[in-house]
Amino acid sequence: MEADPRWIETPDDGELADRLRQGGEAVRAELKKVIIGQDDVVEQVLTSLFAGGNSLIVGVPGLAKTLLIQTLSEVLDLSFNRIQFTPDLMPSDITGTDIIQEDPDTGQRKLVFMKGPLFANIVLADEINRTPPKTQSALLEAMEEKQVTIQGRTYGLSAPFFVLATQNPIELEGTYPLPEAQLDRFMFQINIDYLPEDEELEVIQRTTTVAGEPPQAILSAEAIAGFQHLVRKVPISESVARYAVQLARRTRPGRDDAPDYVRQYVGYGASVRAAQYLVLGGKARALLRGEVNVSFDDVRSLCAPVFRHRILTNFHAESERVTTDDLVKQLLDDVKPPKSGM
Repeated sequence: MEADPRWIETPDDGELADRLRQGGEAVRAELKKVIIGQDDVVEQVLTSLFAGGNSLIVGVPGLAKTLLIQTLSEVLDLSFNRIQFTPDLMPSDITGTDIIQEDPDTGQRKLVFMKGPLFANIVLADEINRTPPKTQSALLEAMEEKQVTIQGRTYGLSAPFFVLATQNPIELEGTYPLPEAQLDRFMFQINIDYLPEDEELEVIQRTTTVAGEPPQAILSAEAIAGFQHLVRKVPISESVARYAVQLARRTRPGRDDAPDYVRQYVGYGASVRAAQYLVLGGKARALLRGEVNVSFDDVRSLCAPVFRHRILTNFHAESERVTTDDLVKQLLDDVKPPKSGM
């Protein structure tokens, strides 16, 4: 099904910004036909999508992680591939490989590249921590460079390219923890938790009867590419950008101005990418809310998904059950926005 023709790129930035906001609302409405609740999760996924980032979705089994991503691909009218990561998965299984084909006219044999499942707009990397580092590194190049390399030849991936990876936080046997370098490539770590009782009841009632109206395609690849370009043009004041930098820098225990709880519980703080993604995500969030400038609230609201996989806690935090979300909450209480800002 083709996307609604209303959601197309337009040369006027003001009109395009309005269409982005309307498109975001329309996508949420279509997702609600299948996904119950999880409003914060949906907002973070859309924010990372329009910002052009990749996201890691973490939650126990049965919380609709895979269903959310599959439904999103239908609503966005994008090509979609799901890769079930397993311990025996090889890099060529996801990137593609050369095969020998015979020319029916000449009878000569030649190598032909057969594209792997990475060649799609949305790639669901299901249970990404179940595959060895060699295969994880192949995905890393695709996420960072938007390309894959086979036998010394480079193949570009379709735009927009968006990786949504899932991870089960409770099963550790037979898994390969993602290296910090790859975790840093994910714009957000989005945590999915159990639904409130009323919403869980609605899930049970809806999924045990005849299926309702399927979601409709809303946004095309061309529209999303235009929105991603627009996001980078959103202005941000120096005070808001500096606030994002200050938040990231305060997570580093080696700094003189690091809070005591950071020195006590953090082994390594957030990278420069953290501040970059706070700003870029803030721009996307502002447009989704119909604003044309990034506010301090936009930055603060994204600290948890941006920081939670970039702050590496030490054994003191583990022994006292202090999580990165706990540290982010305390950080936001301590580091206040400048009063002279927006």
